[in-house]
Amino acid sequence: MRDIHAMAPDRGRLRLRSVGISGIRKPLTVQRREGTRTLAVEFHVAVDLPSERKGSDLSRNAEILAEVVDDTVTRPVEGLESACSAIARELLVRHPYASEASVEASAEYFLRRGISEEKRSFEDYTLIATARATRAADGSVSLDRAVGAEAVGMTACPCAMETCRSRLSAEFPLLADPALRDLPMITHNQRNRTRLLFELPETAEVEADDLVDAIEAAQSSPTYAILKRGDEAQVVLDAHRHPKFVEDVLRDLLASLPSRFPNLPDATQVRANTVSEESIHKYNVEASHQVTLGELRRSAGP
Repeated sequence: MRDIHAMAPDRGRLRLRSVGISGIRKPLTVQRREGTRTLAVEFHVAVDLPSERKGSDLSRNAEILAEVVDDTVTRPVEGLESACSAIARELLVRHPYASEASVEASAEYFLRRGISEEKRSFEDYTLIATARATRAADGSVSLDRAVGAEAVGMTACPCAMETCRSRLSAEFPLLADPALRDLPMITHNQRNRTRLLFELPETAEVEADDLVDAIEAAQSSPTYAILKRGDEAQVVLDAHRHPKFVEDVLRDLLASLPSRFPNLPDATQVRANTVSEESIHKYNVEASHQVTLGELRRSAGP
């Protein structure tokens, strides 16, 4: 039987950077500080395709995913990025004609959080991991990998807050008292989605919980599934006591990383993105930045 995939393409003999499968979901067992945990993971796996081949052997991608995931039942991986790295390396083994392999994964992740100890419940977050394996001309393989998280919180707009303070002070002169300057004022709120990603050397590890902590500390306030009336008031007050532009969220997040992750090397690349889903506008506001931890440490000064 002829191998149609290995035949020359009919036209356009170009090397394709990425051909693979996406949207495939698997349960993955990882080892956490508190024990093992099973994540529901969605994978995108691909390799490049040389100009002389008509198609990629896609079934091999699905086989690798099944093998790596099944193996974690008895041998849990250290993290989502570890699984991505193993898959990327094996892709190059099973696709000898390829020189690049990429894996992207996202997973639902739950942490027990709450406005108070007695109201803690499982809050949902997203874990992200990527890996890219590259085969050099001498056959050696190098690996780039990244791990990150996304958390949803809220922000309160400082601009509208000051505008409201000015207008209401004219209407209610008592509000102009300097003693009331720190009184939280009404403003519009946003649902904020912030994502933080570290590009890590193979010897470095990052805990997902620490990523989530860093993100939530940079927002005006976390949000929670379980809130009674008094708790709702507390979240609103917390957010209004920490009003932030989307730029503030990004800068505060980045500025906190050197102290939160002191053991990561200076060369670690950091990618951060934050989006505020606006309540009074018909558009969203976003900010993003890429920087090394070394640059962040130097900008922080002594």
